Amino acid sequence: MRYAIHLAYNGANYCGWQTQPDLPTVQQTLEEALTTLLRIPTAVVGCGRTDTGVHASDFYAHFDLQCPLPDNLVFKLNSFLPQDMAIFDIFTVEDNFHARFSATSRTYQYHVSPCRLPFLQGMYCRIYFVPDIEAMNRAAEVLMEYDDFTSFAKLHTDNKTNICHLTEAHWDREGEQMVFTISSNRFLRNMVRSVTGTLLDVGRGKLSIGGLREIIEKKDRCAAGVSMPAQGLFLTQVVYPWDKYKTDTFTQSIIHS
Repeated sequence: MRYAIHLAYNGANYCGWQTQPDLPTVQQTLEEALTTLLRIPTAVVGCGRTDTGVHASDFYAHFDLQCPLPDNLVFKLNSFLPQDMAIFDIFTVEDNFHARFSATSRTYQYHVSPCRLPFLQGMYCRIYFVPDIEAMNRAAEVLMEYDDFTSFAKLHTDNKTNICHLTEAHWDREGEQMVFTISSNRFLRNMVRSVTGTLLDVGRGKLSIGGLREIIEKKDRCAAGVSMPAQGLFLTQVVYPWDKYKTDTFTQSIIHS
């Protein structure tokens, strides 16, 4: 039987999602907890491969198990896992559900501020200028006109295509922070962080809207802005057609655990 896990994590103490030799990762931590509690080796597949230091407030993974899950597994996992991880739900899904490939949309947010925010250390990126948010939103609208984001893709990856279909891209003020929200059917490695850095170049007057178009159309990563630090980036939403995949065989949530 296949199970889906809904979770969140603060990525500050992890070298990303994916298991790596001799390095702390979210996947390894979750697998070790499940293996200990279920008393059987349990591998999990995540909805994406967040990089070192990136956070996720909405993340899904799946795993297969032949025996029934124990009662109160969500409660037990949350008691066993570090405080920087939280399990919200575990529920059964169809056998053809895949945490990564069944997702139809993902949303990321990047947080910046020109202010020193001591209670949000590690959760935003401090910038040392006040950007023009209206100019950055005009630039974000330009992004929506394109679907080839080669200029914002990490070099030397195994991507078969750099085509992404954006459905949302905009900046908003949230208190002392400015938050960039971007949604797409898929993202390239480092894409959100390099897009954010390039839009901030527009916001500080270093890059024009026409210059942004040139960067996109060059399809050259070296033409774009810097990749922003990891700590300001959050995966905030992963969308699935749950009516197609979710079953009512088993559901356990943090509320009822």
